[in-house]
Amino acid sequence: MNIWARKPVEELCADAAEGGKAAALPRSLGIFALTCIGVGSTVGAGIFVLTGSVAAEHAGPAVGACFLLASIACLLTALCYAELSSMIPVAGSAYSYTYATLGEAVAWTVGWCLMMEYLFSASLVAISWAGYAQSTLHQFGIELPAALMSAPFDARDGWHLYATGTLFNLPAVLVTGVCTLVLLGGLKTSTRINNVMVVSKIIAILVLIAVGLKYVEPVRWTPYVPANTGAFGAFGVSGVIQGTAILVFAYIGFDTVSTMGQETRNPQRAIPLSLMLGLAICAVLYLAVSFVITGMVPYKDLDVPDPMYLALDRAGPEVAWARLLVGFVAVVGLVSVLLVTLMGQVRIFYAMGRDRLLPAAFARVHEKTRVPHIGTLVTGVVSMIAAGLLPLNVLGDVISMGTLLAFGIVCGGLLVLRRTRPDLPRPFRAPGGIWVPLAGAGCCVGLMTTLPRIAWVGFLAWLIIGVVVYGNYGVRHSRLQVQAAQE
Repeated sequence: MNIWARKPVEELCADAAEGGKAAALPRSLGIFALTCIGVGSTVGAGIFVLTGSVAAEHAGPAVGACFLLASIACLLTALCYAELSSMIPVAGSAYSYTYATLGEAVAWTVGWCLMMEYLFSASLVAISWAGYAQSTLHQFGIELPAALMSAPFDARDGWHLYATGTLFNLPAVLVTGVCTLVLLGGLKTSTRINNVMVVSKIIAILVLIAVGLKYVEPVRWTPYVPANTGAFGAFGVSGVIQGTAILVFAYIGFDTVSTMGQETRNPQRAIPLSLMLGLAICAVLYLAVSFVITGMVPYKDLDVPDPMYLALDRAGPEVAWARLLVGFVAVVGLVSVLLVTLMGQVRIFYAMGRDRLLPAAFARVHEKTRVPHIGTLVTGVVSMIAAGLLPLNVLGDVISMGTLLAFGIVCGGLLVLRRTRPDLPRPFRAPGGIWVPLAGAGCCVGLMTTLPRIAWVGFLAWLIIGVVVYGNYGVRHSRLQVQAAQE
């Protein structure tokens, strides 16, 4: 068994072009729908939740600088994604690109990291949605049972687990289940719903920014970078660096765009353009929101599940309508994030099932809806369980770790493909020669080293499970390995 065997680019593209076969995915997405998928999956928990927690625990008012640095790091990676997706327009995103460049074992590692990224991201978004939904209902005097509103345990100081006395997060479970049912209805239905929600979300966020500017007090931005309290990541320059690493999670949406390569019309043009448009829109919104809420509320008070709502609540009763708008943005906006995040995970399962690194059932497509229905059901159920039982503050760091590793490997894979296959047509080529992928990989690795111990422990535990699964199933059933043995 050659675990370093590569799957040729031509074979990956040929698999995607098999339009007449039962497992084929229809090409129905254009630039607008793809951009909405990117924005829909990106503008969510990062802006609604992590802005507050990073400001309160790591960077203070400099959370805006964290977003800017994270957007630069992700731009470097997005350029690499754009070049690879224009050459390899298939489902699977970084997993498929790595299979063509660095071999099966590394591809499995990336795919396993992407599973963690998408499954846990969906859970984190569902938990965030539950928090905002509770705040919105509270305005109308509706209180849900506390025992059904949060996970049964949490983590203190990023490490020590303790019981919360609750049972599970029921709203998070329910919203994940509803999104799973929408996905089962078909891609056209899912994308139309997402398009409407994304446009509504952007308009509403812009209104909230305009309202919040009236209540900004510039004195709250001083000092812009609070002094370090003695521990790495607790404010100061190290806090900005660690905050940047955590906020990479806020930009994972562009990876979702590339997972849809096999369902996109003219993917060589549409995917690179949608990647850049989505990243630009999200960066502007993130910077504006972080600027406003840290000017409205002392940064130490922002470590709550709904910091935007808190900022408007502190502004006074005259903006009560804006607090209702926040509830609308969060409830609708986070649903679009959850919907598209689940969609991306299903395509990762599809690609790995197609290659038989996971059971072939994951690549099975429903005859009527043309949706990988088994992968959708599995994704939905696992995400529902995680949303109901796992704590919010642990998920973000672990997701960022897996995301950074996958992004860094993609940058390295592009360097390899440029050297090994310079003959391949490149409809889009990342500028800057080798420096863009090198800088992208370096940023990812550097940011990984700044994440807290709980992120490393959780990530390494996930990797160990992945090695066991690959060694006992993936490598034994791999299409590439079986074909090589038969030859």
